[in-house]
Amino acid sequence: MPRLIGLSVCLVVCLVLILAISGPHSTLEAQNIAFAPKGLQNFKATIPPKPIPSVAFLDGAAKNRTLKDYLGRGVVLNFWATWCGPCVREMPHLDRLNALIRKNGIDVLVMSEDRNGAKLVEKFFQINGLKHLLPLRDPKGKLMRRLAVRGLPTTILIDSLGREVGRVVGPVEWDKPDVVAFIRRLLTPIQP
Repeated sequence: MPRLIGLSVCLVVCLVLILAISGPHSTLEAQNIAFAPKGLQNFKATIPPKPIPSVAFLDGAAKNRTLKDYLGRGVVLNFWATWCGPCVREMPHLDRLNALIRKNGIDVLVMSEDRNGAKLVEKFFQINGLKHLLPLRDPKGKLMRRLAVRGLPTTILIDSLGREVGRVVGPVEWDKPDVVAFIRRLLTPIQP
């Protein structure tokens, strides 16, 4: 009987140690699931965080850029197109989100997957009064493919170290206070 009690105590202690060392409480996924607001029900943490690829895209001046240009800042990278209804509906929310979080060291980048060129995207920005976003383009879909984006809209959350920490598939009201707070908590660069 004392031997059985000793074995039971040993098993309980081992189980507690295993949970303490590798339990979900210490993982990014558990933290994100616990704190992701209802508006981000499609949020999926990237465990472990993945380095972003260095694939060129075009800015509004048709200059090549890469996501490495944003190292040191958090990035909300949204893939969209003018022909995508849900994408069009979420653009004003993304515009307001950028105005709210830019001062926190986080940029909202909206990557058009339209194949009809810069003029179409620029016209869309003008018509919809988007003032806080830059018209970026991925005309051949190279960045979208390298990041394994399967549909539009998809938003990839990138930390200041240049790692994908999560993604959201589908439209979101990005300027809701609980969503803004979550983005700040997840992506604001840590100051040394």
